[in-house]
Amino acid sequence: MVDMLKDLHPVLQALLATLFTWGMTALGAALVFLARDIRKRTLDAMLGFAAGVMIAASYWSLLAPAIALSEGKSVPVWFPAVVGFMAGGLFLWGVDKVLPHVHLGFPTEEAEGIKTSWHRSVLLVSAITLHNIPEGLAVGVAFGAAAAGYPEATLAAAAALALGIGIQNLPEGTAVSMPLRREGMSRVKAFGFGQASGAVEPVAGVIGALAVIVAQPLLPYALAFAAGAMIFVVVEELIPESQRGGNTDLATMGAMSGFTIMMMLDVALG
Repeated sequence: MVDMLKDLHPVLQALLATLFTWGMTALGAALVFLARDIRKRTLDAMLGFAAGVMIAASYWSLLAPAIALSEGKSVPVWFPAVVGFMAGGLFLWGVDKVLPHVHLGFPTEEAEGIKTSWHRSVLLVSAITLHNIPEGLAVGVAFGAAAAGYPEATLAAAAALALGIGIQNLPEGTAVSMPLRREGMSRVKAFGFGQASGAVEPVAGVIGALAVIVAQPLLPYALAFAAGAMIFVVVEELIPESQRGGNTDLATMGAMSGFTIMMMLDVALG
């Protein structure tokens, strides 16, 4: 992947990488053509796996480089990471309060955000789309950071992040399409809604790459911002959803596996 991307403009790199992550979401959603349903145990393990990947990516690919890039600046080395991390979490908290959505396994009556008459299927897609925003942003910021030429942020590390996000997007696509199919939606429509949840990632990726290229001094803040947004999603959505069905040990081991794989990818490739 690195050889394919190294001669391209960083914004194009971010676009192609997030198109890949979107494609993995679509691939996961396409499993609806092979089966009508998925066991709750399997889904909980997949959600736990996604949480583990996002936790590892938040540190290894985002927070650690943000701290390293802050050394020797006029502010304390911890300051950009702290400010950016909390800003990312607060941003997602604000969006969570406004955007109508319902989490997997929750009844429509427990939908969050502004009250609306949206159909349950749209609310489910909205929930997954909500946490695809920081994923796309993280990939875009990582490629923008690599383009800045800092040794702490490499193209290989950005590619590893995109690969890890793509891997965990596969179960996310399945997590949307399968419940919709179970509720009576046609396979084609369930797939369409499932893959649509990842469409926001290329948009967020391009925005992230452009932002850090235009304003390089903001790079440590932007990296930490993406990390804070992802951790908010993990704690607010993925972990509670994975534990809700009673398969706590399975979901926890899924999270451990996801963390291990993302850590391995980042260290090996970055």
